[in-house]
Amino acid sequence: MSKVRTRTRAQESTAAIERMYITMRHLFNRGFYKPMGVSGETLRNALLQLRPEIYGSVAEEKAELHGLVYILDRLPVGIEQCRYINLTSDEGYKNSSFEVIIPPKRRRNCYRIDDEQMNIEITRGRSDIYDILTHLTFMFIESNKIARRVFIEETGGVIRDWEKLEEAVQQKKLSQKDREIALSHTAGILGRTFEEVRAAHKVFATKEDPERFLSIVYWLGKIGMEELADGNKRTITFSPVLRERLGHHIHGEFWAQHIKKTLKSNGLLGRPLHIISANMHSVMNSIYAKGALGKTSRIKDDMEVFEKLSQPENESLREKVKTFAEKNGMISIPDHSGTNIDVQLFDTARIDFESLGWDTSLTDVDSGNMPVLFVMDYAFGEQAYETIDELLKPYTEKKEGKTYMNIASVSIMGKAGILEGAKGDLMIPNAHIFEGTADNYPFDNELCKEDFEGNGLEVFEGTMITVLGTSLQNKDILKFFHDSSWNVIGLEMEGAHYQKAVQSASRIRNSISKDVKVRYAYYASDNPLETGSTLASGGLGITGVKPTYLITKKILEQILIT
Repeated sequence: MSKVRTRTRAQESTAAIERMYITMRHLFNRGFYKPMGVSGETLRNALLQLRPEIYGSVAEEKAELHGLVYILDRLPVGIEQCRYINLTSDEGYKNSSFEVIIPPKRRRNCYRIDDEQMNIEITRGRSDIYDILTHLTFMFIESNKIARRVFIEETGGVIRDWEKLEEAVQQKKLSQKDREIALSHTAGILGRTFEEVRAAHKVFATKEDPERFLSIVYWLGKIGMEELADGNKRTITFSPVLRERLGHHIHGEFWAQHIKKTLKSNGLLGRPLHIISANMHSVMNSIYAKGALGKTSRIKDDMEVFEKLSQPENESLREKVKTFAEKNGMISIPDHSGTNIDVQLFDTARIDFESLGWDTSLTDVDSGNMPVLFVMDYAFGEQAYETIDELLKPYTEKKEGKTYMNIASVSIMGKAGILEGAKGDLMIPNAHIFEGTADNYPFDNELCKEDFEGNGLEVFEGTMITVLGTSLQNKDILKFFHDSSWNVIGLEMEGAHYQKAVQSASRIRNSISKDVKVRYAYYASDNPLETGSTLASGGLGITGVKPTYLITKKILEQILIT
């Protein structure tokens, strides 16, 4: 008798991810589905089988509080109250009287149409849709948990804990005693301790809505119970315009064309262009902070200056640096394309590096050949391919024809999950593997491990995996990648997409030089293999300052000091 081979948890998890993405594409093409109905069953079951680290106890009876914080930071405020969620393209709502709602941790425009409907604008490609549907699936599972705990099917009534929570939510203002009474009943509903629930209440509380946590639990339970009792199911729809536009680079093309026009109008189109995907502060601060702040900073060490600039209360200092930069060679290009990717151009011919404390080798370079630094804000997943692919195409005008871009280098820095090490540690990849496909992208990285050693941070060199969504990763899959011969050191969402665009432009389309230099470096935002160190555990805070500026400095040194 042949031995029956059982699948490992890593294989089961991989299959669950594949089912989720196939299902999401099918539902998108269909145009609508009911998340808690038959059409949403495959998504729910796949997520429960996968049990991603970010979603903690999603497969257990008790509520998952950290996961709830994580997803609601990335979804519009009030979405838990809505029965109808409509995903749209940019269809003119920004010119309406509807108030735009932007989630704290995701740059997407959302609009509350009425008491029951929320519209979410998709301008960043399929990755945005996957992200939203994954978070909504988690939210509906948690909503159903609450509803089943409080709804008594035999009588059609509710448990006492629910009645007390409802009374508290209907009050305009709660005293400390009344709040703690309500939290005690909420703990019973959620299957969590009073201490855990009190901590969650503190996280969700805002000045405008101090009892937001109680309201969220109430509405999740209320809408969930209406589905159980009356069959009045929530519905997610995809607008016809969104289904027609998706995948056609409409926003990326508009974004790239506007940038190329700006380059030309400033006489920069033919100059060597160094593309840097980063945030909107590290390159600017690295070049100008000393000159802008001077002795007023009262801090000698560069890293202390950068830490000071990163603190929320120092907005006036950040504005001072920006104003100084815009007078000394920086051009700001706010986004109007819908990509939510702002851009900064740095004309090095207009920067007095000597007075800013930079020892460069550009002093003898002809001004017509001085490099231009092109800093773009972070893309999101597949949007990285859309934007860079469009940017690397020649600039075409009716009268003058094609003008090929003089791309000298492409540098990508950002946050990623690390599989060995701690928050803030560095990852220097030599290849990107695209999860769920046979695509892999090896490259010669201009950055190396030795560039960053001796700075008090651990540095890892190896392969990065570009995942379809960070919220879908679990320990079994990641442990397999880490322990296998793939030598995976971390995971992120854009690397393979960036490299795909660079390789197709340089080796297939011949729109840029084959000698274009690439640089990739990431710092760890989380370690999903460590319990309590996932993205749901909170942000980096000041820990992210040092690795951000170490990477920025090394990229700038390689560009400016040849």
